Amino acid sequence: MRSLSLKLILAFLAVVLVAVALVAIIASQTTAKEFSDFIFDQYQEGTISQLEEYYRSHGEWTGVDAEVSFPGRIPLEGHIPPGAREKGGITITDDAGRVIIAGSGYQIGDTISQVELADADPITVDGQTVGWILSIRMELGRGPSEALFLNRINQTLIFSAIGALFVALVLGIFLARTLTRPLRELTAATHAVAEGDLGLTVPVRSKDELGELTVSFNRMSEELARSTSIRRQMTADIAHELRTPISIILGHADAVHDRVLPPTQETFDIIRDEACRLERLVEDLRTLSRADAGELALTRRPIRPAILLEDAAAAYHPLALERGIEVRLEIAPDLPEVDIDPDRMAQVLGNLLSNALRYTLKGGSVTLAASLLEHEVEIRIQDTGPGIGAEDIQHIFDRFYRADKSRQRDSGGSGLGLAIAKSIVENHGGRIWAESPDDSGTTFVIMLPMANRNDQGDERSL
Repeated sequence: MRSLSLKLILAFLAVVLVAVALVAIIASQTTAKEFSDFIFDQYQEGTISQLEEYYRSHGEWTGVDAEVSFPGRIPLEGHIPPGAREKGGITITDDAGRVIIAGSGYQIGDTISQVELADADPITVDGQTVGWILSIRMELGRGPSEALFLNRINQTLIFSAIGALFVALVLGIFLARTLTRPLRELTAATHAVAEGDLGLTVPVRSKDELGELTVSFNRMSEELARSTSIRRQMTADIAHELRTPISIILGHADAVHDRVLPPTQETFDIIRDEACRLERLVEDLRTLSRADAGELALTRRPIRPAILLEDAAAAYHPLALERGIEVRLEIAPDLPEVDIDPDRMAQVLGNLLSNALRYTLKGGSVTLAASLLEHEVEIRIQDTGPGIGAEDIQHIFDRFYRADKSRQRDSGGSGLGLAIAKSIVENHGGRIWAESPDDSGTTFVIMLPMANRNDQGDERSL
């Protein structure tokens, strides 16, 4: 049995069948018992009425057994339930508890204790108790009318059970198909994804566990499609970035080999520059892959943020002077230390600072600032360049992403610097993002947790 719908339908039917059977059995037995009790109670009330009428007429109990009939004795006036003569009897006492009519277990003249009389029914005349009646509950037989009544009750229960099963079957089919519809859709969607149709989504039809499963599947499908797209784009970008320097190197080498170009120092310098560019690209890819795999070693130690920013500003001061750009430092006093790898964080600041200098026009400025925000140290690298558009700023940390869609070699680096910076910062337990309000100037923000003063310098991996 492989169909979940069929399993659910059979499960509904089994539950309803058991429930209906139990209800029918209990109802049948309860009805029969209550009906027998009702007949007996009616019979006893009639007996008490006869006894009260006798005492009211005679003023004593003498001769009562000759005029009033009881089970097992002379027939009563009216209907006597079948089986009453064989299955029980009634014991009657006077007001003092002395037996005047003996039923099962008693003899005439016996005196019944007050404890036994506590369960007896009083016989009252004009508000005065003149005797007691003790009844042994009899299993009364059933006459034709009683049997017909109970048969009709049992038939009604049987028809009700059949109707309930039919309704359960209809509802079971409907509910099973409704419950399994999202599963069938998810199954079809997973087969489509397995065949390469990524990004396929399934409509969410409820807010229960199946709805959550559908939402999770849709999110997974979208992430798979996005990851596949990024991987394909990254592969194309890597091929593009590697092809450019390799083409230049091969072109100049072939030209020198074929004596089209003379083997001058300028030609060798071009080949060397492109080889260095290729080496940097390969090293960036290697660094990024090691960071992603958690294999990039970090030698962390507490260090003051001011030292990081001052060293970065000093390293790029000559380039800033050459381009006519002012580098400013705005460092809050008494900043706490941060627990970082100074060399790796210097690499991050170098990437951000070189980008800022690249896109800042002559006469502009780049500001390196540090301040304390709650339990984190905030580092800001702000330039006065043209800024980044809202559409581009969401992707600048993606690998090989550059706002310059033409991808000219002189418009920037390989597009891996910011991705490496983000990976290093996050694996230090920090955060990094970019801000560019009104497309005027760009600010890169780094948030680093404060160092624990008990920490000692150690070496660990990303």
